[in-house]
Amino acid sequence: MTLFSPCTLGSLELPNRIVMAPMTRSRSPHGVATADQAEYYRQRASAGLIVTEGSQVSVAGGGGYPFTPGIHTDEQQRGWADVTDAVHAAGGRIFLQLWHVGRLGHPDATPVAPSAIRANADVLTADGMHPAPMPRALDIDEISGVVTEFTASAVRARDAGFDGVEIHGANGYLFDQFLQSGSNTRTDAYGGTPENRVRLLLAVAESLVDVWGAGRVGVRIAPGGTLGDVSDADPVETFGTAARALDALDLAYVHVVETSRMGGNPALDAVGGATALVRGEFTGTVVTNCGYDAASADAVLRSGGADLVSFGRPFIANPDLPERLRAGAELQRAHYSTFYGGGAEGYLDFATL
Repeated sequence: MTLFSPCTLGSLELPNRIVMAPMTRSRSPHGVATADQAEYYRQRASAGLIVTEGSQVSVAGGGGYPFTPGIHTDEQQRGWADVTDAVHAAGGRIFLQLWHVGRLGHPDATPVAPSAIRANADVLTADGMHPAPMPRALDIDEISGVVTEFTASAVRARDAGFDGVEIHGANGYLFDQFLQSGSNTRTDAYGGTPENRVRLLLAVAESLVDVWGAGRVGVRIAPGGTLGDVSDADPVETFGTAARALDALDLAYVHVVETSRMGGNPALDAVGGATALVRGEFTGTVVTNCGYDAASADAVLRSGGADLVSFGRPFIANPDLPERLRAGAELQRAHYSTFYGGGAEGYLDFATL
């Protein structure tokens, strides 16, 4: 098994095992996917699978991030339909990532979170970076509303022509906040034990599988991740529990941010890293992500450590990344100044081989 081996993902046939990772690009000035975004994803349709940038499931769900798209209005659904049409016309496959930022919301609002614990982190707003606000703990009666928001957005994604959806459960956002003990001090059915802390993610995943059917829902997690000021007293137990719980569902995949490649978590290092932890508890398709190049990606696939590898930043500057990796060609480099916001520069203007 190599990067260029075909792969069956649910009922989808992928021509290779190269996944375009979800990446915020902040180019939706009114929260609606634009013609530029349709072209951006179309250019990258040679990926085995594209996972879009995170898309808000409600106004409150993505309030901390300007110029990011959503999937909770008719206009947003129409914008994404143009994207899926473009990708499919180019022969590609595309999942929409569903997103709720939780406590990393706008400083002028009062975002929701598992517990009223302020993140020691900054959030991006239209006028620059600001300290994260103090959140309000979700009442237990409000939990079902979160499930409803994700379910409604999943229906819209299906109707917009996506091939599936991915739940963003990583990077310090709402589900990560529920999973990790440092940000979840609840004493009800959604706090305390790892089984309780995974309960919300599991409820949303189950609901989305009901909407989409078999093999069309993925979940992204980051065992040991610390983005957004999250932390866990025992990441092996917490995320092992999460992987086992997700294994009971008919998921397309679990997408693992390999935090061990960033270093500094002895507990995860002792079990071989974040991807190895999930691989040991989840019997379905595993996607691994974080700083891979062609050689290290092939190595993890050949070893059976993962089934697919996702690439983030290399796809920004290399719309034909699979072709370049196959040819051993030099990769173009993107400039950080064009990562977030702006127009076509640094977004649509990279050459192909």
